[in-house]
Amino acid sequence: MELPRAVVIGAGIGGLTAAAALHRRGWSVTVLERAATLEPVGAGISLAPNAQRALDAIDLGDDVRALAAWQGDGGLRTPGGRWLSRMDSAAAAERFGGPLVLLHRAALVGLLASRLPEGRVRTAAAELTDPGAADRPARVTTADGAYEAELVVGADGIHSAVRRALFPAHPGPRYAGFTTWRVVIPALERPFAPHETWGKGRIWGTQPLKDGRVYAYAAAVAPPGGHAPDDERAELLRLFGDWHRPVPDILAAAPPPDVLRHDIRFMAEALPAYHRGRVALLGDAAHPMAPAMGQGGNQAIEDAVVLAHHLAPDAADPSAALAAYTRDRLPRTMDIVRRSARTARMTTLTSTPAIALRNTTIAAFSRLGPGLVLRGFDGIADWHPPHPTGPATAATTRPA
Repeated sequence: MELPRAVVIGAGIGGLTAAAALHRRGWSVTVLERAATLEPVGAGISLAPNAQRALDAIDLGDDVRALAAWQGDGGLRTPGGRWLSRMDSAAAAERFGGPLVLLHRAALVGLLASRLPEGRVRTAAAELTDPGAADRPARVTTADGAYEAELVVGADGIHSAVRRALFPAHPGPRYAGFTTWRVVIPALERPFAPHETWGKGRIWGTQPLKDGRVYAYAAAVAPPGGHAPDDERAELLRLFGDWHRPVPDILAAAPPPDVLRHDIRFMAEALPAYHRGRVALLGDAAHPMAPAMGQGGNQAIEDAVVLAHHLAPDAADPSAALAAYTRDRLPRTMDIVRRSARTARMTTLTSTPAIALRNTTIAAFSRLGPGLVLRGFDGIADWHPPHPTGPATAATTRPA
């Protein structure tokens, strides 16, 4: 019996997860990636327990959990170094059923690609030319020829051409009002506690990776499309050079070419659906979000596993399965988009009185216990994937 065909456009985290999950379900999968290689754009990615449980569906959850590096405490600081709140890694793991894992995107891409047969990922710019229907397959064209498939997955990122082809009247993502930087450097000589630091319209985060390297990220309120007049490390020095340690140490160790800068956009207006014809959208192609809650990649992984769950390989017409995918994923992801946008607005305040009130409130909540601080992730990090033989399940929320 010939296997049904699936074409995944985009070999990022969501696309590769979808490909691995569909392959496991019995689909013949081809992944088309515009970039010349699979070297991922970016630096680190944070995987919360919800994404780890989704990865269990393709036997990768334990591999990811083994890369957990955060041990002991960390928390939220002011630019001068004062701790606003402290958080123990064990408290988060206990509440949500697993550790928070930060790893390099290259490591995750390698793990995901290892779950696919050789030769399934091809480098080619792809265009969706027909979304298909119940009586005909979808069609994707490349410079090397065309692909017809019973399913196409649009995982081509925030500037998704697949999304524009499906919903040309939709306005697309909106600029969130700030830009971000990311860099990975070798291990520091001086130890540090993992932290995020909130200043006036600026954020800095420093996190350890399992191999000893350090992942740092920053954000600042800025007009869209900006670039430093010299280099982006010099821009970070101007913005964060006088902040508490280890920020100056990281900036001193960061090679200027390694500092990545990207404007942040989010889906302020939901799409009508996450599917049309025989095409499904996932991840940033469907619901880009501000990184304030660290859920962008996590939600792409959830999307991929839920999509594969609904798509039985023997279904001649996937329309019912794709409609179920939209019903499961659109409300949840757009809720997280909105929650992330609210958090981003709080973290990038520029009013001095508002910042003082924010910091006082956070410090007061922190003194009442970690459960109150962690409550913001209830319904997100405690999500469980659908049972392999049953309908998708809602998140199981733990009591405060």
